[in-house]
Amino acid sequence: MNDYMFPKKNELHKIRIEEVDIQLPDLKNTDESKAVVIGKWLIGWIESSLKSGKISVNNILPSKAEFAYRLGVSIGTMQNALRYIEDLGYVESKQCIGTLVKGSVEGSKTTLRKLTSKRDMAVDSIKRYILNDGFKAGSLLPSSRTISTIIGFGANTTRLALENLATFGIIKRDFRTPRDKGWVVITTDFEVETQVASTKVETLVDMVVKDLENYISANLKTGDRMPAHATLAKSLKASMKTVHDALKVLIDRGILLARRGRYGTTVIRMPNGEIPSMKPETSIFASAKDTAFYHYEKTQNYLKRMIATEYEVGDKLPSIQELSKSLDLSPNTIRKAFHNLGKEGYLVFSRGRYGGTFVIDIPEVEAQTFKWLAVNPAFAKEYSELQQ
Repeated sequence: MNDYMFPKKNELHKIRIEEVDIQLPDLKNTDESKAVVIGKWLIGWIESSLKSGKISVNNILPSKAEFAYRLGVSIGTMQNALRYIEDLGYVESKQCIGTLVKGSVEGSKTTLRKLTSKRDMAVDSIKRYILNDGFKAGSLLPSSRTISTIIGFGANTTRLALENLATFGIIKRDFRTPRDKGWVVITTDFEVETQVASTKVETLVDMVVKDLENYISANLKTGDRMPAHATLAKSLKASMKTVHDALKVLIDRGILLARRGRYGTTVIRMPNGEIPSMKPETSIFASAKDTAFYHYEKTQNYLKRMIATEYEVGDKLPSIQELSKSLDLSPNTIRKAFHNLGKEGYLVFSRGRYGGTFVIDIPEVEAQTFKWLAVNPAFAKEYSELQQ
């Protein structure tokens, strides 16, 4: 595995918010976004404090919440400001630790294992859109929501990508009217990641998937159980969420099998393509995804039978709270079952004084066989013999 820095939080000095003792930025009388104004304010403080020796490289900045409270802005705005100065090389973020001050901005090299984020991909997509659609310097771009639809990214990711492009002087905000805040192209003189159709931007999840495949090939065999998420996260120097997402990729590829409880996540196929014979208890074992929805499916089928036998189209069903009490289930279980039946076209929901949950179609009820949630190997063998 690559040799990345994995700093320990208790060994690093955290800067107190009181130590950021410079005049607060003016967030009202400016044409720039609050995030950019705050970012420039932080850059000035970091540069002067490093020069005076007040702070040092790898000191941890105060938290986003502390900055947000001090400046009177949202945590989201503060997060965008920190991303702004990270793009310029003044800080470096590390999950579970915080935002670290970097030394030299020019020529600085990252020492932390980083994620190629959705925002980075969206930035590249917007650049391609500007070039492919023939925008010129001075051209007004569509709204961020329209751009998000065109490039296939979420609205918030697209807004962050546009802010990033503004940071590097590719676009700028356009204030034609108080309520019209669009974006104008400043220059088309920029480079785009060279990618052919078969090339995919490698994210940290992709990197961890490869590391896990190498680990499995070198240390495990089919039937062996994977280490705990926390152990893998520490070894691979990645967050628990990243490890979880990487394991899910391997589960979807049929390399791992996730089972609840003490069974854990086990290897069912080697990454090199070896396909082992399936154990009987594995072949009839419900996947983790199936077991997660087992309770909702069971409740959903019960409600289908109830609707088919006791209700007609147009009838109003009991409330979630009433069904929760009568069925001895949590309101959330009933709510999710209702939601699934709504998507299937059996129920409709309305608000207000005369609102509620109404039947719009009668479901056809048929017996459903559920997969086993846990199977004893001895019983699985007997079960297989009965099926022959």
